[in-house]
Amino acid sequence: MQQVAEASAAPSRSGSAPPPPEPAPDGRRSRWTEHRRARREDLVGAAVEAVRRTGPDFAVDDVARSAGVSKTVIYRYFSDKDELVDAVLERISGAVLLPRLLGEITADRLDDRAGLRAVIAGFVSLVEDEPELYRFAYAHSGRSGRADLVAATEHRIAEALAALMADRLESAGRPSQSSTAWAYGIVGMVQLATHWWSTARTMPAPELVEQLVTLAHGGLGELLPPSG
Repeated sequence: MQQVAEASAAPSRSGSAPPPPEPAPDGRRSRWTEHRRARREDLVGAAVEAVRRTGPDFAVDDVARSAGVSKTVIYRYFSDKDELVDAVLERISGAVLLPRLLGEITADRLDDRAGLRAVIAGFVSLVEDEPELYRFAYAHSGRSGRADLVAATEHRIAEALAALMADRLESAGRPSQSSTAWAYGIVGMVQLATHWWSTARTMPAPELVEQLVTLAHGGLGELLPPSG
């Protein structure tokens, strides 16, 4: 009887041992991670406000004053000023530029000219509404060894515009490869012309928009099949 009991108590050689229980989640660590993320986001918001007040040459001291903390606190969440600049650029791109411009690109419009006007006017109005953020973004584009978030934003806009034109061409049974070149051409034209205008101001903003619309639509009107 003792041998039978021992045999029944012993684990089966053919079966595998049950897996060890998973460790309980560390609630304190999760709360601390979320606290750090939220605090970092607050500091990025303070940095954006500092840029709005002081322009592209803002200092970490400006961010500290905006947030009501010391510089030491800033450097607890950002390793250096470059990392802080990257975070501000990401905020400008993700919360200011892309939502407005992508929304204008994908919105339904009466015709092609109205669609172009909405997108171009959207970009020009951004420069008027947020001049310091715009100056900051382009002052820090192409920094050596850092991601070029300005270029990445321009690529997102151009690719969204290219996708719309490609759909239009494919629906008409025409090759769509050229749509990307057209889209980048429009984005580059509008960006460079608006960048020049932002300092020259030789004409009112509505006139700039209409001239760029006429230029872009004149070309696309010859290249795109009729809408509808």
